[in-house]
Amino acid sequence: MEQKLNSTLQSKAPAVPDTFPGIFWCPDLISTRDLGPQGVEAVLHLADLMKARPSVFSRALAGKQMVMFFEKPSLRTRLTFESGMVGLGGTAMFVDQSQSRLDAREKLSDIAHNLERWVDVIVLRTFSQETISGMARHASIPVINALSDLEHPCHTLAYVGDGNNVAHSLLLTCACLGSSIRVATPKGYSCNPQMVADARKIAKQTGAQIEILTDPHAAVAGVDAVYTDAWASMGQEQEAKERAQIFPPYQVNRQLMKEAAPHAVFMHCLPAHRGEEVTDEVMDSENSVIYEQAENRLHVQKSILYLLLGGAVRLPVRSAHA
Repeated sequence: MEQKLNSTLQSKAPAVPDTFPGIFWCPDLISTRDLGPQGVEAVLHLADLMKARPSVFSRALAGKQMVMFFEKPSLRTRLTFESGMVGLGGTAMFVDQSQSRLDAREKLSDIAHNLERWVDVIVLRTFSQETISGMARHASIPVINALSDLEHPCHTLAYVGDGNNVAHSLLLTCACLGSSIRVATPKGYSCNPQMVADARKIAKQTGAQIEILTDPHAAVAGVDAVYTDAWASMGQEQEAKERAQIFPPYQVNRQLMKEAAPHAVFMHCLPAHRGEEVTDEVMDSENSVIYEQAENRLHVQKSILYLLLGGAVRLPVRSAHA
């Protein structure tokens, strides 16, 4: 059944690049850039199939083990990865790293070479993107970015608010999908220029439309979806008071939503600070899809785990110690 299903998926999913014929070519998910347009479509296609037919995949990753190291607190990311791995027949282990950084006691390469001998996949939620990139350089097993200061690729319109990791991942994902996205941020809080440049480069291949703005009203005018996030991310608590004076014009409220298309949905990766970046009225409205969005994260995480671990042949190991 699994072999037949893999054949069906390969016939429907985008063809992989010629450099790795017949192989899922993404050894890690450090950035949405790792996937590219074909990879993003493959992940979303498989996630849709997994949501519709979960029992077919219930033993897909039997015998596989996943470890998660989280330097930041989490509800949805942790539970969707744990539930997703268990739902695929694997085992999930969690290490609370909130009291100290992952490499505080030991060199990151030493940790990586231990983990690659014990488990099959590493999921990291860290303050620094370099921690995740470093783990991927040294470990011979897949590494997944569950959030860093630069990206949040396991999330994915008009985005209004801080030009943070969520905004970066939305830019890259929309670019890969050939979608139109407008991002409006206050001056001084715009997206990372390199991330914007990378998204524009991908957009040239896919036909995506990317607009970087400072006016939230221009951003939401006539769009199909409005997305926002916290004004101060984890690790920026000391800036919260200052940001609270700057960001109110970017609050998603009833007046701003009226400027979008009548059918426009509201999205937020949660947790939300009600009364700050979004009002209760919008959060609890019929146009809000925040809980459906949270539910779908489960299926996307399962798709990522399956493609990295069980749905295709792995690339050769990268560690000299493997």
